[in-house]
Amino acid sequence: MAVDAIRVIIKGKNLDITPSLREYTQKKIKKLAKFFDEPREPLAEVVLGIEREFHVAEITLQVGGLLVRGEGKTSDMYASIDEAVDRIERQVRKYKTRFQKRQQGPSLGELASNGALGGSETRQDNELTPPRVVRTKRFAIKPMSVEEAILQMELLGHDFFVFANAETEEANVVYKRRSGDYGLIEPHF
Repeated sequence: MAVDAIRVIIKGKNLDITPSLREYTQKKIKKLAKFFDEPREPLAEVVLGIEREFHVAEITLQVGGLLVRGEGKTSDMYASIDEAVDRIERQVRKYKTRFQKRQQGPSLGELASNGALGGSETRQDNELTPPRVVRTKRFAIKPMSVEEAILQMELLGHDFFVFANAETEEANVVYKRRSGDYGLIEPHF
């Protein structure tokens, strides 16, 4: 893949993006191209902003159907960008080796069918104010295996992930349990 093969979109949040900041961000993100041999052009969405007294850099890299997210939060915007790119780089390296190791052991789907995954946890909130929806996200749901969904969840750094199960063609949720294992929620009508 050519070094300039990542399309970069940079947005400012409570911050004007200077030409030098834009150039630095593009240069750092384009170094990530070496990790991907995807025929389609990867897309990196970068949100640079100031929250309270911190400079925050949020980078979401989309390569094919894969999403990788990194965030940096420091007192310097350039350091925040470096931190976010470093996090993405570590995640990609970690999961490239996990892809290779996955071929050798039992699949997560087999573990799920053996009962190693599953169950539910309850959570009690004793707050007096009712919770409210503060953010809504919309995204296209791509059919994938449970194993792919867990990988995608880990790459995004989330505790859960909603996906279309390729086997059942239904919406499912995978989530990380406190024990470090994973749970799978399947609808039952």
